[in-house]
Amino acid sequence: MASSEPGDVLILGSGLIGRSWAMLFASGGFKVKLYDIEQQQVTNALETIRKEMKILEQSDSLRGSLSSEEQLSLISGCSNIQAAVEGAGHIQECIPENLELKKKIFAQLDQIVDDKVVLSSSTSCLLPSKLFAGLAHVKQCLVVHPVNPPYYVPLVELVPHPETAPATMDRTYALMRKIGQSPVRIMKEIDGFALNRLQYAIIGEAWRLVEEGIVSPSDLDLVMSDGLGMRYAFIGPLETMHLNAEGMLNYCDRYREGMKRVLKTFGPIPDFSRATTEKVNQAMCVNVPDDPEHLGARRQWRDECLLRLAKLKRQMQSQ
Repeated sequence: MASSEPGDVLILGSGLIGRSWAMLFASGGFKVKLYDIEQQQVTNALETIRKEMKILEQSDSLRGSLSSEEQLSLISGCSNIQAAVEGAGHIQECIPENLELKKKIFAQLDQIVDDKVVLSSSTSCLLPSKLFAGLAHVKQCLVVHPVNPPYYVPLVELVPHPETAPATMDRTYALMRKIGQSPVRIMKEIDGFALNRLQYAIIGEAWRLVEEGIVSPSDLDLVMSDGLGMRYAFIGPLETMHLNAEGMLNYCDRYREGMKRVLKTFGPIPDFSRATTEKVNQAMCVNVPDDPEHLGARRQWRDECLLRLAKLKRQMQSQ
């Protein structure tokens, strides 16, 4: 049976999310093993991480107090699951979003870990009660859902299985804080967790406004990027309410009836029909054509914006 030692982290899956997790844990000084089923995938992932860390260091954007070489020395690859688990105190699963595939890997882990290892999944939507059903070590299991791209966006949702031990949540919360992430506790599982429920609510109403000809797709995005999004980058919707009046009680006294009236006009869930999809896609492609080159360049620009915003937020929070 594998033993667990604090400080060792195992990442299962060497894709984008897995690589980001490896970089994050290394930035916090943790020894990291990166596992994938084929050694070549691991080798390629390690080379990609090296390149990304060097670029980040050159732009003074590398997270943590260690140099890129010091962080890289903490990350090793492995393609043998038994060897990968040995010594791990925290296991972060990052394999494709497939319930049966994830259940299979957790069932395998369940057979070889001890009663101290935290088993966590990066899933964005699969419920812990389905992921970890029947596991002997279910008290050590939880979802640790990052936001893409995790290296630049610090939020992490911690979602427990109904039988997850409070100590598992506490330990994982402290670990996320240690590596510079911003963990939030979801008290009990719910479909979509918190982030995607809010995101889908915005997407749903955005779709209805475009579909009904109220606003163009490009102007809709401006409402968020140059309006609500600017506030929400620093404070959430509840604090926004609090500050936009003489406190929350005053806000609700002023705007309760107006909010209720508008909310009653919201339509049914959109079916994201082909006609509206084509309309929105055409508008998006004016600035960002949907070929790999243009999409990749825009994602790179987005990540640079997020990186600079993250720096600004850290500076503002330290004041």
